[in-house]
Amino acid sequence: MRPALCLLLLLPLALAACQPKPSPSATQGQSALDVMERVAVGANNCWIKSGDPAFKAYSMAPELNSFSGKPRILLVRRGSSDIRPLLVVQAEGRPARVEAFGPMMNEPLSARIAADVSRWSKGSKGC
Repeated sequence: MRPALCLLLLLPLALAACQPKPSPSATQGQSALDVMERVAVGANNCWIKSGDPAFKAYSMAPELNSFSGKPRILLVRRGSSDIRPLLVVQAEGRPARVEAFGPMMNEPLSARIAADVSRWSKGSKGC
């Protein structure tokens, strides 16, 4: 094959190799534990420790060391002997898939919970 023709055929490959690679999103490829650690810190700071009236009646129980591969946080009624969770936020897989469920997700507060969890899982630290 002629050298000029070989160079012409290799030119598109060389140019493609020089293109910038897209940067990964905040949660792309992150483990469920990585994501749930961020969500737990956000929930603790913004919901529980802040004295937010919407969450004043609840306490948080983090269960991040899960042998099921689904680290999670639970919200339970503060001071109650009933320890059934009213909210479960858990993640699984890599990249992590986060879900929130429980009785609190059937209340008007559910939109805020979903927005907060989504924001924290993407890396935001703010309330």
